[in-house]
Amino acid sequence: MNITRSIETIFRRFLPSPFAIAVILTAITVILALVFTEPPADENHFFAILSWWESGIWNNDLLVFAYQMILILVLGHILVLSKPVNRLIVLLTNQVHSTASAVLLISIATMLVSFFNWGLGLIFGAIMARKVAEAAQSRGFQINYPLVGASGYIGFMIWHGGMSGSAPLKVAESGHLASLMTGVSNPAIMQQLPDTISSNETIFSAPNLLLFAVILIVIPLFLYVQAKKVSPTVTNLPLYRGISTEPSGIKGAERIDSSRWVGVAFGVLVLLAFIYQYAASIEKNTITPNMLNFIMFGLALILHGSLSAFLSALEEAIKGASGILIQFPLYFGIMGIMRDSGMIVQISDFFVSIANETTLPIYTFFSAGLVNIFVPSGGGQWAVQGPVVIESALKLGVPLPKIVMALAYGDQITNMLQPFWALPLLGITRLKAREILPYTLIPMLIGSAVFIIGLLLF
Repeated sequence: MNITRSIETIFRRFLPSPFAIAVILTAITVILALVFTEPPADENHFFAILSWWESGIWNNDLLVFAYQMILILVLGHILVLSKPVNRLIVLLTNQVHSTASAVLLISIATMLVSFFNWGLGLIFGAIMARKVAEAAQSRGFQINYPLVGASGYIGFMIWHGGMSGSAPLKVAESGHLASLMTGVSNPAIMQQLPDTISSNETIFSAPNLLLFAVILIVIPLFLYVQAKKVSPTVTNLPLYRGISTEPSGIKGAERIDSSRWVGVAFGVLVLLAFIYQYAASIEKNTITPNMLNFIMFGLALILHGSLSAFLSALEEAIKGASGILIQFPLYFGIMGIMRDSGMIVQISDFFVSIANETTLPIYTFFSAGLVNIFVPSGGGQWAVQGPVVIESALKLGVPLPKIVMALAYGDQITNMLQPFWALPLLGITRLKAREILPYTLIPMLIGSAVFIIGLLLF
């Protein structure tokens, strides 16, 4: 496709590394704050902005959230590295014989898994893409590897509407909305807040599940058609050896680490604690990041079968989180500037000022997509933009579940433009951001159209 080739040429020429993007966005945010915001009284504007930046970097609540998100990624990666999941991936990739069959299989699989857990889906899609490339080399068929890699990242355009979506998970926590709006809204607005917004009204609502089903059909079909038109690329990859293995020469107390009885028994203990602790929450369809991490921890121990195999997979999985670990604080710093300078309120208020009951969800969708480019953290974005959209929704009579999902849709769709969360996939596939992004931009536009239509209809 000519448009894809043109986009690819532009990205290859002008797109730097994801870390460099974070640095550039930091500088741009500082400049925008200097130009469009008012300096605080009796303080130099530039140094005030630096202070806001530093405070954002070391925001304790966001650092806790970052650790939760890194655990979701790492534990998801560990699960994918288990032998049972690896056998499933090999079984699936054995059915692939071309770029078209590869993108169809990978995009559907990664979106289904990402709906359950974004970290699991991201690594699942990445390893599937890598295994397809290895199969192409060993079996002698040609593929367009960047397009195959992009199909492994496509799950990130639906994650925030899934079971690990930050905003839907947070509003399902008792008292979260009141805590979020304290100091922001007047008592009249506060009285309108519900204690929780159930996952049945957000993640598992009929409109959200229908939109997910539409995306699950439309995007893989588009990638399939696109795959028929692109030229193959040359790949020269070594065999990916991320699967955990048992060490040899085990002696003495090391047998505890290698014992299947110990590993599986501990995993079962974790799952028993999970059931006891969260049974009531599960009955109410209330899901939290801690719940997801706890159940993945238990499952990973059982699937790996021993502590040593689990730790071996952990050592491999940590590598995929290294880029995110160092970039998270930079984006928190950007968010600190946008929050404390009032920029994020300015962005949202602009859309709110021209909105009504029908158009507010649409404008929220666009504003969330814009903010996500600067702050690619769903939970962090909810913390600063959530109060604005909640208050606006209450004033304009928009249902709160709808405005929450509008923000979630906008946040997730521009991940196809922002490569921050692609870092683990890039590490596994050995692709570059500028190679996969040309193939995710058009799906981003298609997905945007689906979500906008859904917000207008429902």
